Amino acid sequence: MDASDELLRRPTPSALVALDGAVLRLNAAMARALGRSVEQCLGRGFGDLLPASQLASVESLVAHAATTNTVAMRVLEFPGPDTASVVCLVEARSVNDPAGRESLVWVHSLDAGNDRGGLLIPFRLAAKAANLGLCMYSPQERELEWLGGAPALAALFPEASMPLSEVVRRVHPDDREPLRRLVTSTAARSPWIRVRFLTERDGCHHLVCQSRRIILGSGGPERVFGVIRDDTKWEARRRRALVALSVQRQRADEIAAFSSAVMTAVTEQEVRQVVLTRLAATFGGTGAALALLTKDRLRVSSDAGIPLPVAAVHGLPLDAPSPLPYVIRTGKPQFIPDKEDYIRCWPHGAMVPYFDQLDTGYAISITPLSPAGEQPLGAWLVTYDSTHHSSPDERALMCTLADLAGQALKRVRLQEARVELATALQQTMLPTLPEHLPGLEVAARYRPSRDGLDIGGDWYDAFVTPDGAVALEIGDAQGHDVDAAAAMGQVRASMRAIAAHEPDPATVLMRTNELLVTMQAARFASCTMLHIDPGDGRVTGASAGHVPLLYARDDGSHSIRELPGGPVLGVLPDADYPEETFTLDKDAALVMVTDGVVEGPTLTLDAGLERAGKLAAQAVHDGLNAEETADLILDDAVAENHLDDVAVLIIRRT
Repeated sequence: MDASDELLRRPTPSALVALDGAVLRLNAAMARALGRSVEQCLGRGFGDLLPASQLASVESLVAHAATTNTVAMRVLEFPGPDTASVVCLVEARSVNDPAGRESLVWVHSLDAGNDRGGLLIPFRLAAKAANLGLCMYSPQERELEWLGGAPALAALFPEASMPLSEVVRRVHPDDREPLRRLVTSTAARSPWIRVRFLTERDGCHHLVCQSRRIILGSGGPERVFGVIRDDTKWEARRRRALVALSVQRQRADEIAAFSSAVMTAVTEQEVRQVVLTRLAATFGGTGAALALLTKDRLRVSSDAGIPLPVAAVHGLPLDAPSPLPYVIRTGKPQFIPDKEDYIRCWPHGAMVPYFDQLDTGYAISITPLSPAGEQPLGAWLVTYDSTHHSSPDERALMCTLADLAGQALKRVRLQEARVELATALQQTMLPTLPEHLPGLEVAARYRPSRDGLDIGGDWYDAFVTPDGAVALEIGDAQGHDVDAAAAMGQVRASMRAIAAHEPDPATVLMRTNELLVTMQAARFASCTMLHIDPGDGRVTGASAGHVPLLYARDDGSHSIRELPGGPVLGVLPDADYPEETFTLDKDAALVMVTDGVVEGPTLTLDAGLERAGKLAAQAVHDGLNAEETADLILDDAVAENHLDDVAVLIIRRT
């Protein structure tokens, strides 16, 4: 037996390695420490058999022993035969190979049983360098021992060791079970867990912990090591960041909602509502007001959160020496941080006499609704109950939203003026019904579509023809705008002019159609025309693509009468319009409607006709006159939320 065999006969892990670190021979104890069989280790680099974190230490240990011919020592971590790693104090020294007469390095574990604390020194140094804490748990004693590391973490554990029960007591109740699983884990390395740890001096700390199972020396005791990181400051920063992010998101949502509400407002009242309900909250103020210019005077409304009376500025002329009219007049915003600045800049301002009423501070931001150089519209203002210095971003945002509100206001006013003009045009085109018709009652109702701010092209007419009969017509020109109203007036005027010479309904419809086709009218129209003899109730009627008539009787019955006819007016040349003659009984009524009365989002034409027919028949049965019956049918159509124009024309024989 040579000397090298004697080196490997020791009970502690031993190996002979070449100068390049390759394992030439090893004993069974070393193979177990490496977690492999002897055959799996031979020929491989000794450092490659250890955890990757140990490679540099192994290489320096072997190189030092081989080049200096001195004894070198280092604490190394072995993978171990089980899930726990083994920490050993390893000695390396140069020896001669009897066979090859080459230098080898003998690597073997030393007995550190009398100083196991020395095995922990590298771990302490690594923990301190990484600003971590290091502790050790002994399952048998159920004690937790502080080993060192970051000084700040050491302050959390004033005692060198403490029972696990005391540690658990200081942990938040919701985190105790994860801590117990951590110290009892059988894994070589546990996941990181978070615990809230209560100290006696500085409150709760947010700790992040991980455990490792380590055997102290070959054949030594197994311990659970804990690595601890204090994330208290990081957690506080994270919470502050989350709060700031939440605030930013809420502010962004408020701004988006504000913008959307302003842009979708369709009346000046809606613009006012958006501003007064949202403005102060959007910019963190205590109150808001909206001042609009009317005949060079300020018309002011507020959300009642302004600490000073709005009456002080309501009615001010545009040239008054006060910041609000100045902003409207010049288009230049004013951001006044406190009362003193207000008084300094505007000693004669409208609010100055009321400042003594304030128990707290006062700041105000005023932004024009139209930029400098454009027609003044007004301004809004936000008040604060303390000093407030608006940031550049806040000022820019306030100006942007004020510009949006100004654009909405201009759009609303333009549309309202357009609708007023169109409505006036339409009203002038709708006729005045004959007041006295012997043996007949005539009533009409009309309501344009108000979906958006449009008007419509429905019309009605009733007049006495040269032969003494009564002509009635009802129709619907395509569209819901000014052009539709103009087309309606054109068709109605044409039919009345033609009827003065050709009282026959079929002829009137045919001639009107020829006229519209020849003129290449941009809009088509549906129409029903009746010719009624007041004496005997004889009715002649024809239709141009219009909805049927309703015949209501005094016994409460009704019928739907679809007249013969042809296509809508203004589309097909040379169209024929057949007609039909029938009798209107005494105390009965004919109800002429446009499709908006009997059709809707949830109402079919047939169902609508049936509904309106029942209403009319019940009204006639109850003795209601034509005016009351017309109101009843119109109100029912509006209640059904019909979106189209609605027109009703009723003729009742008395």
